[in-house]
Amino acid sequence: MSVSNDNGAPPANSVQGRLRQLATSLWRRTKWLREKLLPYWTILRSPSQTLSLGFLTIGGFVGGIMFWGGFNTAMEVTNTEKFCVSCHEMRDNVLQELKSTIHYSNRSGVRATCPDCHVPHNWTNKIGRKIQASKEVWGAIFGSISTREKFLAMRFELASHEWERLKANDSLECRNCHSAESMDISKQSQRAANAHQRSLFTGVKTCIDCHKGIAHRLPKGAYDLGLAHGVSQSTEAKALRAFLVEQGK
Repeated sequence: MSVSNDNGAPPANSVQGRLRQLATSLWRRTKWLREKLLPYWTILRSPSQTLSLGFLTIGGFVGGIMFWGGFNTAMEVTNTEKFCVSCHEMRDNVLQELKSTIHYSNRSGVRATCPDCHVPHNWTNKIGRKIQASKEVWGAIFGSISTREKFLAMRFELASHEWERLKANDSLECRNCHSAESMDISKQSQRAANAHQRSLFTGVKTCIDCHKGIAHRLPKGAYDLGLAHGVSQSTEAKALRAFLVEQGK
């Protein structure tokens, strides 16, 4: 049988009593907050005097669709090559380099645009990349690479950031189009087939480890970076370094 006071309340020294005291104290201390929120709560719980609940529900649904449509449309507009090269920094520098590569013009007529190589296709990763890239807007506003000289001075740093990002996500953007499972190594050169079997298929390396400079010229210092990554003195490594040097000219 529980013990209680004459008024039916639990004793003050019991667990229930202490909880009751705590609740009462919190209720009193938050009086100012309740008074501030009361007008808004009154508006929220009051029925509309002119619009039906059905109209408000449908209106909210349609408004949500319009918001989502506008948001997605704006995101896709910023995910085009036309948007990317609307800034002269990109148009006059990296775009001109891309035009001379197989990713821009080839026998099959398939072109990889800026977002194909720099933005993941799946929605979640795309949103993350867009948020990450928003800081690049500040660089454009403050003219971090507004001239060719500034661009070249920062090129190694900019390229390094992108290489690190692609390394971290296992070259996700490369795999927008390329798939190790779909590769027919019998149609590749022996050197490429050996490299893919030894490093790519085993997960030892990812695309960007060997394909830096595939669409843009390598910045000065890329050769030294290759040495820093422990490139061996094999025939394949020498050929790779020769390729890096040639691309960096």
